Amino acid sequence: MKNFLKNINKNPLTWPKMPILWLIRAYQKTISPDHGLFKANFPHGYCKFYPTCSEYSYQVIKKKGLIFGLPKAFWRILRCNPWNKGEVDLP
Repeated sequence: MKNFLKNINKNPLTWPKMPILWLIRAYQKTISPDHGLFKANFPHGYCKFYPTCSEYSYQVIKKKGLIFGLPKAFWRILRCNPWNKGEVDLP
C-alpha cells in the first residue's frame, strides 16, 4: 500500500494502472493457488511458469503500463494450459 501512495504523488500518468495492480495483489493474497490462502494445497506450486502468471502480469503492467502490459499479461495467461510445459519467462 505504501508503494501505491508513493507512486500516486509522483506521476499522475500512473493513476490508471493502480487499480489494476491493486486487483492483482488482492487476487494473490486471497484466492491464488501460488500466493494466497490455498498455497498449502500446492506445496510445489501450481503455475508452470516462473514468475507465476499473476506476478508476471503485475510486473509487466507496472513496468510497461496498461497499453503494452495488458496484452502481454493476457497472452501469458492464454499460454498457461495443460499442453504447455512452462518455462522461465521474465517481463
